[in-house]
Amino acid sequence: MLEVNSLTRQYGSKRAVDRATFTVAQPTMIGVIGRSGAGKSTLLRMLNRLTDATDGSVTVNGRNVTRLTGAARREWQSRCAMIFQQFNLVPRLDVVSNVLHGTLNRRSTLATMFNLYPQSDIHRAIEILDRLGIAEQAPKRTEALSGGQQQRVAIARALMQDPEIILADEPIASLDPMNAQVVMQALRRIHEEDGRMVIANLHTLDTARRYCDRVIGMRDGRIVFDGTPAQLTTGIAREIYGAGADFSEAATSTEIETLDREMEAVRVSDALV
Repeated sequence: MLEVNSLTRQYGSKRAVDRATFTVAQPTMIGVIGRSGAGKSTLLRMLNRLTDATDGSVTVNGRNVTRLTGAARREWQSRCAMIFQQFNLVPRLDVVSNVLHGTLNRRSTLATMFNLYPQSDIHRAIEILDRLGIAEQAPKRTEALSGGQQQRVAIARALMQDPEIILADEPIASLDPMNAQVVMQALRRIHEEDGRMVIANLHTLDTARRYCDRVIGMRDGRIVFDGTPAQLTTGIAREIYGAGADFSEAATSTEIETLDREMEAVRVSDALV
């Protein structure tokens, strides 16, 4: 389904992504991990064609999408939806209008100017919001929602595109642990129930292990690990993050139970002092 071959993005003398190569034969949920600046976001942006590759190719079902231009490129971007860390919603618009923006690629300029949507699209938008547990928020202005709710609106907007692939760039980085779990559970359900490929940049190891079928580790623009969650040992994680023996997975955790244990350990340590 998806073949990435020697994909490279160079900025001056620096390679943000250096000859990334991997193949995905069927719809899978993949987590991409690595420290800040490892090239994770650039990789996703090249898959979606928001950023052009310096070299290499992305092939989907035999079609080289790195060569697409104009309408063909926009059509590919509608099939490969992007979800961002900062949501990229219109704060003053109501929730359902933000979701309907997922149909902009197939609407006329006139309809876009006057904000005209067919009833079928409006009903579908509300159905998607209901599926994500936030249908009651549909008439509210988006800026009134919590961060976790806004990210689910962004997921709903992506689903309005009816994409084959969903790319999520640090979708839970700005969320608290409870909302982070809700968002990841939503992405996992979409993968399982719809059969869509999901590729998510993640900053925590426990999240990658819990929700993903496959994990790709990046360091300095290169893929240094590609395997199952079970194969992602603490030793391999140290290599991916370039960390020493003092590396603690708990420091990257989004699990509420883990964070509670860490806080309790700190309280006990303070009490002993």
